[in-house]
Amino acid sequence: MNAKANITRAWLAAGAGLLFAVAPDVRAQPNGVQHANNFTSTEYYGPTNHQQIKSILSGAEALPQPGGLLIIKQLKLEMFNPNGKLEWVVNAPECVYDTFKSVANSPGHLEVRMGDGKFRVEGEGFLWRQSDSFLTISNNVRTVIENGAIMNTKP
Repeated sequence: MNAKANITRAWLAAGAGLLFAVAPDVRAQPNGVQHANNFTSTEYYGPTNHQQIKSILSGAEALPQPGGLLIIKQLKLEMFNPNGKLEWVVNAPECVYDTFKSVANSPGHLEVRMGDGKFRVEGEGFLWRQSDSFLTISNNVRTVIENGAIMNTKP
């Protein structure tokens, strides 16, 4: 993917792998591949704050592919600061997640919004790298600041 616009470096996963918790609705498909509904993967902060959630990656469906890949439909990625406050929410209709490399990407639409919902970035095509906490939105990047998000300050 040729990245055209680097958008944000958020509090994403730093180095630990994701712990996968897949809902019990797993059934065999005709081609032998397993299908999971209500997919969720939770990552926690390191040893000093190991009970605090760092990120939650979820989707309505996850379809495993060869090589450790998952096609995730209705992707939702939530990122939290060490105090537990929601910082960013990422939504996309579909992506491919590499479970070995901890990388998600898609040529499709993406929306990123701050936890309070007053600031969001949209675009087409993205790459999220867990290892270096980096999200790149490739094309048609648009930033929206909701009314009241920026306060006027007078000297």
